[in-house]
Amino acid sequence: MTAHRVAAASMLALALAGCAAPAGSTRDIPTESDQSDAERRARARLELASAYFSNGQYTTALDEVKLALAARPELAEAFALRGLIYSALGDERLSEESYRRAMQLNPRDGDTMHNYGWLLCQHRRYAEADAQFRAALAVPQYFNAARTLTAQGICQARAGQWEQAEKTLVRSLELDASNPVTAVNLAEVLYRRGELERARFHIRRVNNQNNLVSAQTLWLAMRIEKKLGNQVGVDNIGRDLRSRFPQSREAEAFDRGDFDE
Repeated sequence: MTAHRVAAASMLALALAGCAAPAGSTRDIPTESDQSDAERRARARLELASAYFSNGQYTTALDEVKLALAARPELAEAFALRGLIYSALGDERLSEESYRRAMQLNPRDGDTMHNYGWLLCQHRRYAEADAQFRAALAVPQYFNAARTLTAQGICQARAGQWEQAEKTLVRSLELDASNPVTAVNLAEVLYRRGELERARFHIRRVNNQNNLVSAQTLWLAMRIEKKLGNQVGVDNIGRDLRSRFPQSREAEAFDRGDFDE
């Protein structure tokens, strides 16, 4: 989540040759100097809270959010970050309460809708999660559509909605073709749907990039080759899995010959 958005404003300069400012245009553009002391204190605390949250210092981040809200009780961004913190701390009720308050204060915050949707998905509230993802995607000029589509597709897959999940993840890849998270999840969905050649295509794109390979991506690739009847491919990937991730759960499953894990 981004704690602050900095909007860039551009103005057309009036021509120097006798042009007057339009009637009623005496209101100045708000700048930092226009902020009250309370606003500045709240923003400073929120910056600190974001930094602590990014470092995994959740309780310290929460303290800073509380101080930000003490200075400005209606600061939507503070409630949005509070939702993330409580989610990380495992408190579903307070996380949900925070997200709802943030959206009440800023009904057009697509990022908070996304985060709230993901919280709902994690707690298997799939229909509610889907509604939040759709709401985020409907926000005009929402810049994180690919990310939200990926989350929505993952959630649909968890709900067993394989066909819809495939469509959603394909849409996400159309917006961001280089996202390995989307590619892996799409490959898993295609595998589940029996679209093995397409699944192989997407997981190979990930595994061909050395920095993206994991025990999970190799395991999916191996299961796909197993379904395709390619034992040579299974053995080759298995050797790679043992070599790179010998202590992994996937390597143990391979040694047992348990491809249904």
